[in-house]
Amino acid sequence: MEKMGTAEPNFEQLFEEKKRARNPLVPIGALATAGVLTAGLISFRRGNSQLGQVLMRARVVVQGATVALMVGTAFYYGDNPWKKPS
Repeated sequence: MEKMGTAEPNFEQLFEEKKRARNPLVPIGALATAGVLTAGLISFRRGNSQLGQVLMRARVVVQGATVALMVGTAFYYGDNPWKKPS
């Protein structure tokens, strides 16, 4: 019977050549998301619900664009760790 918790001996070699890549626009998108969210919450608190709703919709758009940048960057620069070396 096989022991539980034993790892494949070559498991570490799968992630050996993983390179890290960062898109410089992602932190800008995160800051823009936080700024629009804060402005929307302030508008709601001051009673301007129409402007607050517009800002909250803008936050969703900015947040979606930021996530798309992160996923696109990871897909473009990332290697498939399961691919066998040639």
